[in-house]
Amino acid sequence: MNAKTIIVTGASQGIGAGLVKTFLDRGYNVVATSRKVSESKELPVSDRLIRVDGDVADAATAEAVVNAAVKAFGKVDGLINNAGIFIAKPFTDTTEEDYRQLLSINLDGFVYMTQRVITQMLAQGTGGAITSITSPLADHPIAGVPAAVAMITKGGIESASLNLAMEYAQQGIRVNTVGPGIVDTPMHANGPKDILATLSPIHGISAIQEVVDAVVFVTEAPRVTGEALRVDGGAHLGKW
Repeated sequence: MNAKTIIVTGASQGIGAGLVKTFLDRGYNVVATSRKVSESKELPVSDRLIRVDGDVADAATAEAVVNAAVKAFGKVDGLINNAGIFIAKPFTDTTEEDYRQLLSINLDGFVYMTQRVITQMLAQGTGGAITSITSPLADHPIAGVPAAVAMITKGGIESASLNLAMEYAQQGIRVNTVGPGIVDTPMHANGPKDILATLSPIHGISAIQEVVDAVVFVTEAPRVTGEALRVDGGAHLGKW
């Protein structure tokens, strides 16, 4: 009954699945959500894991996920906004469909889920932690990686997180972001690994667990809020 309960979005595979496994290993109750999370073969079977299918771009999904968490475990202590997409295209080649898709999944999903979780945390009165996955490209672009429209969303999440950290500090709700660089996930399964490995001064591609460990740190650190932690091999440092 004393175990903390955390929600993970985009939980079917990659970083999301890694987060679910690690939080379960650390004794948390976990509510995992994605469009088809019930079909995911990457998640373990556990009586401390609930799967909720849904599109984060739909406000009803946030309602269903939080309701499921409260019904099963009695509370919500944390949220990991991991669901998101990345479209790298020259600015003038980005279509309206690309733009709307980035906004709905990345920004709408963040707003709906975070609003609903904070509302629940305020009702509980025991604080909590919200960590969102962003990108170092939001404020440190890389030549040859055209991502201006995608970074409207990731940069927006970073800015909103800073403001939320201040707005809810007195209520004990901490809000942080983690910005991975290139990670060995299905998103990059068909990418040119030799080129991707050079997109940071420390050459290489991050393992999923490296990002998961960073998320766990800011989620559990009791006096860390408003932080943007980069896991990008130093790419945010500038030219190399």
